[in-house]
Amino acid sequence: MTTLAPRFQPGDILTRAQIHPVLGGSGYAGICPAQEKRNVLLFSDSKVGERYGYRDGWLAEDDELGPIFTYTGAGKRGDQTPTGGNAAILGHASKGRTLHLFIAVGKVAGTDTRTHKYIGRFKLDEQRSFEIREAKDELGQNRNVIVFRLRPIDPYIREAADTLPPAPRSRLRLQQTAGRLARAYRRQRRQLQQATQADLIDAARDDLADAFEQHALLSGESITQMELSMRNSTTQLAFDLYNQTNNTLYEPTASTARDSITQALAQLLDARRYLREVITDQPFHLMVLTPSLPREDLRDLLAEYSIGIVYRNEEGGFSEFETNATPISTPRAFRCADCPVGS
Repeated sequence: MTTLAPRFQPGDILTRAQIHPVLGGSGYAGICPAQEKRNVLLFSDSKVGERYGYRDGWLAEDDELGPIFTYTGAGKRGDQTPTGGNAAILGHASKGRTLHLFIAVGKVAGTDTRTHKYIGRFKLDEQRSFEIREAKDELGQNRNVIVFRLRPIDPYIREAADTLPPAPRSRLRLQQTAGRLARAYRRQRRQLQQATQADLIDAARDDLADAFEQHALLSGESITQMELSMRNSTTQLAFDLYNQTNNTLYEPTASTARDSITQALAQLLDARRYLREVITDQPFHLMVLTPSLPREDLRDLLAEYSIGIVYRNEEGGFSEFETNATPISTPRAFRCADCPVGS
């Protein structure tokens, strides 16, 4: 990747006339690929985002790898797609390009020339490079937007004004096509780069989710993505597979190995804490979706936490593992997330 020109430091206030000659690119788009300089310039403007129901910014909580800046992709009408500037972000690493992030801060005194604060150099989060969320387009219609998750790779500036506010209460949103789009876009991104072990795991999980959604739709059931905002947090949980017909949330796994099962279990338990705050009028169900039937000790583990199992059977279809309401040593028939554990 390129090295940062020494005269640009995080926190510098610059105009595009100062930025483009050094880092490349041109024009006034929010995403400016600079092929000759091997950069991709990202310009964020909260006033533009507010018009369409979204806001870019730092997540208030760091994860185990550090901070994340969320940046909404390009496209003002209809679903955003992994083309143009969005493709430049998705493929920046494979093409050896660096992401440079700027935030609009005002205008040069006495002029209409916009000024931008330089935040620093970034790369896409390797664990989860983007999310699909719902927002309005310029016609006021609901559509899917791509929200990129950016990680700083050099010194950067992080100010409170650029940090997203935490959700005052837990809230869920259901989106009809977002899950399918997210999997399709992830698949396209994997085709642009050399596959890693993590990519292979994601591919197996996405293939299983696609097959299950198709199976459910053929059975007349409705599958949506669930986006869960967590109270007092800027982080959101997203699940590709929520069955509105039977009020069941599914978390797919790439395999039946212990690590895959326990990761899915942790994700569902995290969701359950907040779902109890927003679904109060009916029981909801939590299920792990697996490519085959897990071994007995892992079935027992899931039963301990009232988590069910749906697995791909030998015929290529899907079956729910039937359990008996007997002591902990064998699986129990708890599918209801509100059923008391240990009863």
